[in-house]
This record gives sequence, structure tokens and C-alpha cells, in this order.
Amino acid sequence: MFEVSHGYTAGRKATTIVPPLNGTTLASAVSNRSPIVDSLVNAEIPARSWRLFIPKLVTTFVEGYGPKDFRADLFAGLTVAIVALPLSMALAIASGVGPERGLFTAVVAGFFISALGGSRHQIGGPTGAFVVVVFDIVQKHGYEGLVVATIMAGLMLLAAGLLRLGTYIKYVPYPVVTGFTSGIAVIIFSSQVGDILGLRLSHVPGDVFGKWQAYVAEIGTFNAAAFAVALGGLAVILLMRRFAPRWPAFLVAIVMASLAGVLLNLPIETIGTRFGGIPGMLPAPHWPSTTFTQIRELLPSAFTIFVLGGIESLLSAVVADGMTGRRHRSNMELVAQGVANVASACMGGIPATGAIARTATNIRSGARSPVAGIIHSIAILGMMAALAPFASYIPLPALGAVLVIVCWNMAEIDAVRAILSGPVGDRAVLVVTFALTVLIDLSVAIGVGTVMAAFLFMHRMAQVVESETQYSLIQEDVDEFASPNQTALSRDNLPPGVEVFQLNGPFFFGAAAHFERVLARAGGRPRFIILDMHGVPLIDSAGATTLRKFLETARSRRVRVILAGLRNDPASVLEQMGVEVERVTDIDAAVAVSRSSIGK
Repeated sequence: MFEVSHGYTAGRKATTIVPPLNGTTLASAVSNRSPIVDSLVNAEIPARSWRLFIPKLVTTFVEGYGPKDFRADLFAGLTVAIVALPLSMALAIASGVGPERGLFTAVVAGFFISALGGSRHQIGGPTGAFVVVVFDIVQKHGYEGLVVATIMAGLMLLAAGLLRLGTYIKYVPYPVVTGFTSGIAVIIFSSQVGDILGLRLSHVPGDVFGKWQAYVAEIGTFNAAAFAVALGGLAVILLMRRFAPRWPAFLVAIVMASLAGVLLNLPIETIGTRFGGIPGMLPAPHWPSTTFTQIRELLPSAFTIFVLGGIESLLSAVVADGMTGRRHRSNMELVAQGVANVASACMGGIPATGAIARTATNIRSGARSPVAGIIHSIAILGMMAALAPFASYIPLPALGAVLVIVCWNMAEIDAVRAILSGPVGDRAVLVVTFALTVLIDLSVAIGVGTVMAAFLFMHRMAQVVESETQYSLIQEDVDEFASPNQTALSRDNLPPGVEVFQLNGPFFFGAAAHFERVLARAGGRPRFIILDMHGVPLIDSAGATTLRKFLETARSRRVRVILAGLRNDPASVLEQMGVEVERVTDIDAAVAVSRSSIGK
């Protein structure tokens, strides 16, 4: 059991049990609780109300929505649409379908994700996470098979949301997510090498090694003009990100590459030469016909889309929460993702989920509500109608350059480096998940990685029980008549502006999410936050990453964080992963440091 406690008694520890996965209400240890303790108590009361399934769009209008909000959302929505337009086409082509299907997805799925979702700022559409599985389905079952699999995955997401499973999906271990995301980045990059080099390939194998063998075999067809366009597009994107970060680098690079191709009459492949252009409107709705045999064959692929869609959408929502201080509704977000995927499949699209980069762009552009996401979808539809005739001139090497940037961002080099410098078990999970994603199959990688992480967790718990015999994983009730309560919370000894939280139990990937949620809801702007860590026997990479993010947020708000009583093993993990934080021997020393600083 992992505990987060609030309060301080000189020379004693103060505990308030907070089970991470059940709905037990926090017990109060004192009658005169602080507002922060009250917020912690209220935060853990299980919310069974139907109000948790109200879209954030409705919440926005209930709270009040005025002209200033609309102007902010209009600017943000148009900005994201400009970013999403070339990206949607590039991801669709990388997935083995026409560019128009990426645009259909951005319009239809993007609309429903914003209109029905549980996040104020989520932007939905095609993402790199789906490229591998979509390409595989299209190769084996054709586009009709992809439609069936996407609808099946949408129904799974819808059911998961209604069954309130959103809380648990976010507990997929951090090394697993990083491993398969980095593996997908390698696969997408490998799929773009042919277009970037301008190679004439009659058939492109589905596996990574097969692709590179085909590239080597056809290297004699290298097209210098295509390579130059790709390098030029890549240079434009990188320079604009460096010197003009607010400009839509992807769109500018695509436009410049298209103009260069037309004006210089370059012998390069374009959307028009390969796909014949894009339509200027959405297609009519279409419900596919299927058989039980096809459903059975597509079930593993549909489940992979379901898992990826759930993980990516909730990760994106968490990122949005961290940037805005808001809290998303996990289960409503899954419901919206389910509806969006069913609608996208019926309207000629591909699987969709929350797009982290586009969501971040939406927030940085000043978005205030889901209206921005709706405007983004409508704007893409308008640009389709206006720019469809010109889309035929877009060079495929330029879209390849866009995807190179996407791959670099997906690879999460810093996260990989941090995990590889952490505990051996986390390294093994990352490497195995990455290798299986690249070499075998994404579904296998996620399954094996998650099972490995579960066994690793059980092994760590066994070590804790063996080495920390005085610590019990299950807290029994205490007879306070026979043994008076010596652990009551008290704030009398705390200087003003100082908050104390006591952590008890292993700080692993599930507890890390619990810690983040509790502290986020604690509220207030103290000058000092003291984390009493003497009851934490171990920390894994997810716990260290969560702690690092908390420290960054605290520093940005000019809040000083002190760790008290950190044990040697957790301290070693934090040092390996580069988490720098002020540490003292015990809680009394931390309070003394804060009192001395405040008194100056």
C-alpha cells in the first residue's frame, strides 16, 4: 500500500492512509483540519455521479463563455488546423492509405473528440502511434478491414469509458510506453526513407529489415532532386523552430517545397502523381459489411488500436492538465474517443486519438475551451475545399521531412536516456519492448512489456518485504483504546507557508500517478513543501519521473521542495536519473531549514 499523509508532529510520523486504487475516504486525524487536508479528503471520495460523463464543452458553457473566450479559441483553432493539415496527410500516407483519409480523420474524429471529450484542450486526429498497426491491417485485409477493426476498437473504447476503466489504463508502466513509442518512431522513419531518397520501389515490404533490404537493392534509382527537396524541407522546419517558433513550420516547408517543385519542374513524386489528388469534401457515411470470421481475424488488431488509443489519449490529456492546471475526466475522454473512431471509420477515415503535440500547440496558442478543437476541425474542412486543387503538387519527399521531425519527437531521446540510467529492471523492460516493436509486432511488444513490468513489480515488492520486515503492505485497524493514537496530524509546529506531506510505501508506477493526483488537488501556494520520504523503501523510473515533473512545477511557482529522510536505495535511483532536489536527514531538520529561511 502506498500512502500520502499531510501534517507534522515533531519527532513523530503522521499517517493518513490513502489506498491508491479504491474509493476509501481519507480518515481525518484531527478535528480542526487545514483546507489542504480537507481538499485531500474530498479528493478521494468516489465520484459516482452521472456528472462525470458530461463533456467538458458543456461544462465550459455552464461556467460561462464570452466573446473574449471565443476570440482566443478562434485563433488557437486556426493555428492548430494549419499545423494539422500537412501532418494528417503525411501520417495517412505513412499508414499505407491515401492522404485524404488523414484529413477525413482530422475533421470527423477531431470534431467528436473536442465536442464530447473529457479534456478542455484535447486535439484529436491521426497520430504516429497508429501508423504501424494501420499499415499492417491495410496490407493484410485492405482498407475495408481497417474500417471494421477501427469500429471494433471504437466500441471497445466506448465500453471501457462507460465501465470506468479510464483510471486504470493510465497505469501502463512508463518504460513500456516509452519503449513502444520509440520503436514506432524507428518504424515510421524507415518507411519514409524511400520517398526521401526518391527510390523507385515496385513493392515495399512491411517489416523494417525488409524495407532496408529493398532500399539497398534499389539505391541505383536514387533521385537527387527528391533528396534535395527533403533536406530543404527539413532545414526550413528546423530553422523556423529555432528562429520563428510561432510560425507553422510544417505548412511553410510544404508550401515552399511545392513551389520549388513546380517552378523548377523537378522530377519528383507528388500527391498527384501517386494518389491523383484529394477531394474537396467529406464522403457519404458508409457502414461496412463483415463476417464473423473477419471479426475474429481482426480482433487482435482492433484490441491494439483500443490500447494505443486509450493510452495516447489519456497521456495527451495528462500533458494538457500539466500545462493548464486543469483536470480531465478519463472515462468521458474514452467515451469520446470511442464515438470519434466509429464516426471516423464510417466517414472514410482511419483510427484517431489525442495528439500530444497538437494539443500542446493548442494550449500555447491560447485555447480556453473545446471550442478551439471544434474550430480546428471546421477549419481543416474549409481548407480541404479551398486548397484541394493545389494539394496535387505537394512533394512526397517534403512530407517525408515532416515525418522525420515527428519521429524525432516520438523517440523521446531524453526519456530513453533517463530510463537507461535507472534501475536494471526498467532498462530491460524498455529494451525488450522497443526490440519487439521493431522486430516482431506492436501487440506482442505491449503485452510482453506489461507482463515483464508486472513481474518486475512483484519482484521489487518481494525484496521490500524481505528487507523491510517492519513494514506491512496491509495496514490493519488499530485499537486506539488499548493504544492511544500517537500519529495524529498537527500543524501547530509548522511555520506559516510550509506544507508537509508524508509518503509511505513503494513509489512505483501506480503510486506515482496517485501521488501526482493528490498533490495536484491539494491546492494552495506554500513557500515550502516538505516531502517526508522515510517510509519509502524504493522508487522506480516512473516514480522518479513523476517526482522530477513535480519539482519542475514547484520551481516554476517559486516553491522550495525539501526531501526529508530519503533512504539510500531511493536516493541512488534519483541520482542515477538526474533528479536534483534538496535533501535533509529528517523531518525536524527540514522544518528547521524552512523556519530559518522564512525568518530571514
